[in-house]
Amino acid sequence: MATYSIGALGRRELLLMSAVLAVGATRDAAAATPLQTTPDQARGPFFPLQEPASTSDLTKLPGRAGRARGQVINVMGRVLNLSGEPVRDAGIEIWQANSYGRYRDPRDTNAAPLDPNFDGSARLVSDAEGRYRFKTIKPAAYRAGPGLIRPSHIHFQVTGREDRLITQMYFENDPYNATDPILNSAPLKQLLITKLLDPSPGLEADSKVAIFDIVVIRG
Repeated sequence: MATYSIGALGRRELLLMSAVLAVGATRDAAAATPLQTTPDQARGPFFPLQEPASTSDLTKLPGRAGRARGQVINVMGRVLNLSGEPVRDAGIEIWQANSYGRYRDPRDTNAAPLDPNFDGSARLVSDAEGRYRFKTIKPAAYRAGPGLIRPSHIHFQVTGREDRLITQMYFENDPYNATDPILNSAPLKQLLITKLLDPSPGLEADSKVAIFDIVVIRG
């Protein structure tokens, strides 16, 4: 089974990613708070029917010249255990809606259009320091039932040697966060909400950065 490893990144990309994550590490150290496990979230109805592609760039599809539509975001972080130790070789599956709010899944009957250049799922592996990184587009909110609009979010399934966690990453200031029953069912829901930051030098000038660390119990 082919799986994308962060080890496939070039030295320049790894240095860039380390610099960005160092900002988050400094922030965490300043807070001086014990680590908390990332809250579980519902897997949802659109978990990929087929094994996701092994790629770190969801904005492009093999054999296609076009690019996915929407705001490009660079999602990066670390997989850690409660002791703060990196979880190496953790499998990370991600899946999400496109910039119109629709999943590329036959079970999604949303009338929003599909994007021919976006599949919306991938599989990664954390490196020796627990780091992961991928490029995607910011998903749109979408109607999930009468009176319910789900905020923008990305699904994660993290599988280590001992733990498996299914969760979702949300975005700060999304107007639908306050009324979403799935997000608001989580203890410490603030651990699931990330800020969109301006890119560091070396990343696309009009892209954004989201730092999302994932904490499991043992690893």
